Amino acid sequence: MNFPRPLPAVTDVSRPYWQAAREHRLDLQRCDDCNQWIFYPRQVCSECLSSALSWRQVSGLGSIYTYTILHVPPHPGLADDLPMIVAVVKLDEGPQLTTNIVDCRPEDVAIDMPVTVYFDDIDDTTTLVKFKPL
Repeated sequence: MNFPRPLPAVTDVSRPYWQAAREHRLDLQRCDDCNQWIFYPRQVCSECLSSALSWRQVSGLGSIYTYTILHVPPHPGLADDLPMIVAVVKLDEGPQLTTNIVDCRPEDVAIDMPVTVYFDDIDDTTTLVKFKPL
């Protein structure tokens, strides 16, 4: 049996993030009051609770903060992606994103490895944000 790949649920709050990804840009929210970067998209700042948030493009450069290698798919639709490197990437601007590392053999991944954003066009409407080694 072939299972469909799970796709993100786009909400009114997260729509600008996914639209930027579709355009191969990495945009994150930033609080206009305290300058805190916000990720995952939300309606208020997690630092000061301000609702004055705006979307800003970031460089897409960072490094691997931590990672794990999956040998069992978290969803049947991802079975063909194994082994899968799931990582927390710390962007040069400071925020951390949970993501997948692509174009990297599992034995080559390392903490502090420099990475850059990679846009994975799944179909005509969905682009996933992943990272690959520099």
